[in-house]
Amino acid sequence: MTTVARGFGLAVLTVTAGACVLNALIALAAQALGADSAAVPGLTPPAYLTLTLVGVVLGAAGWTIVRRFAEDPATVLSWLVPLVVVVSLIPDVLIALRLDAAGGIALGLMHFAVLAVALPTFRRLLPLPEARRPIR
Repeated sequence: MTTVARGFGLAVLTVTAGACVLNALIALAAQALGADSAAVPGLTPPAYLTLTLVGVVLGAAGWTIVRRFAEDPATVLSWLVPLVVVVSLIPDVLIALRLDAAGGIALGLMHFAVLAVALPTFRRLLPLPEARRPIR
């Protein structure tokens, strides 16, 4: 197994474990505050555990692709990560406005919980190279 594959696997495992714990706490708190898991199935363990894993794998893959191919990975990620997070919040905002405010807010908080675990973990386990400058 290559160092890159090992780092990728460890990063995915670490982020998924940490984010799943945080997402479980967010879901429990939301339901305690009145969020309806029947109206917002993303608050049930099968949904948020699966979606957390899928999101982490996609995020780690995107991070790895940018790190490998971008001329300046840090600059690319400095706008790409916020853009992806904002786009990923659109369904949560719609859920909050149309179905269940507490449930939609909880789903949005789950995105930030994953991000809070993913960024430092990816920086540590999948470090970015220095910007590559073309030779003149």
